Amino acid sequence: MDLTQLLSWACIVFTVGMFSTGLTDLKKMQESKSADNIQFLPFLTTCLNNLGWLFYGTLKRDHTIVVVNIIGALLQILYIVMYVLYTKQKQLVVLQTLAAAAVLVCGWFYFTTILTEGEAQLNQLGLTCSVVTVSMYLSPLTDLVAIIRSGNVQVLSFPLTVATFFTSTAWVLYGLQLNDYYIMVPNTPGIFTSLIRFYLFRKFDTTSQGSPSYKPLHI
Repeated sequence: MDLTQLLSWACIVFTVGMFSTGLTDLKKMQESKSADNIQFLPFLTTCLNNLGWLFYGTLKRDHTIVVVNIIGALLQILYIVMYVLYTKQKQLVVLQTLAAAAVLVCGWFYFTTILTEGEAQLNQLGLTCSVVTVSMYLSPLTDLVAIIRSGNVQVLSFPLTVATFFTSTAWVLYGLQLNDYYIMVPNTPGIFTSLIRFYLFRKFDTTSQGSPSYKPLHI
């Protein structure tokens, strides 16, 4: 097994493991028959991100990206369906889902009809997916600022932080190995945000961490 294959398997294992952390929220919803205190938008945005990267992986013919995002998209769809089933705000959630579907359809039309097949199509899709992924990685920074001010890290999950660090690192190395900056660059912020969380855990040591709502992203 060469280095590329090793990194490919690392990306698949770490990323699927991270997506699977949403099963914790799924279990909570099933046990309580409620979606209270669980965020819906991370499921929806991650699903869109998965589908975007799935298209990129298909065009690039990269089985690693395809496999990871097929599994990721299926898990997100499961989480979305269960959330709709248990939430008290069904109308709002359905409207958000329909809006996301409209964005997806418009994006699909643009990349398959307006753009011609080739490098331009692949580059624009890669850039779009990268921007979305980076924004998702950086969105929790405001929460980290609040944690620094309060000194309370119980809203962070240490296992999820570890998983994010290894997943982001694996994708960065995989992108570097393929010389694909659309894979490497958007996952770099995941390493830095994980290091910030490690620092917070060390500085505000606590014996118990909570299990926050699912917020993993990536390709």
